[in-house]
Amino acid sequence: MEQQITRDMTIDDIFTRFPGKAQKLAQEMTNSGLHCVGCSASTWETVEAGMYSHGMEDEQIDNLLGKLNTILAEKVDLATISITEKAVQKYNEILKEEGKIGWGMRLGERAAGCSGFEFFLDFSEKPKLDDITIQSNGIALHIQQKSADRMMGSVVDYVDGLQGAGFKISNPNVKSSCGCGNSYGY
Repeated sequence: MEQQITRDMTIDDIFTRFPGKAQKLAQEMTNSGLHCVGCSASTWETVEAGMYSHGMEDEQIDNLLGKLNTILAEKVDLATISITEKAVQKYNEILKEEGKIGWGMRLGERAAGCSGFEFFLDFSEKPKLDDITIQSNGIALHIQQKSADRMMGSVVDYVDGLQGAGFKISNPNVKSSCGCGNSYGY
């Protein structure tokens, strides 16, 4: 049976057990009003305790658990890197505003954060000599060859929530993640 997120799991336990989905899970928790930085919910609290401390009711907790478990059930294609339609729409808007229509997206990672690495995105007019290029939903994704194996299976999405909007990257190869889901390790 596939593991599920339950009311009695701590936020830290969720990120530890499911590091490859940590970014998506953290975003869904934040969108539901549960975040571990700057509020009364802490990473060592259970989902239930954190939600109750925010004045949430059982129906809201069950709704969040349903969304979190849906994220866990999503299948990942480990042979490619993809960008969602929502992210493509936003990226194309930004390209138009910046006068860079037709440019690709540079996707990479760098040493940072408390867990070792963080993702970055940038504009990319053309691939560099040591890049691989993957086409996804009409966008050329340029990835440095040395990072490509670790990045395979990643999905670039665009989220818009209470704590801000932005591009988020989920990578199923991640083995550990920090409590806030922003940095990771392999």
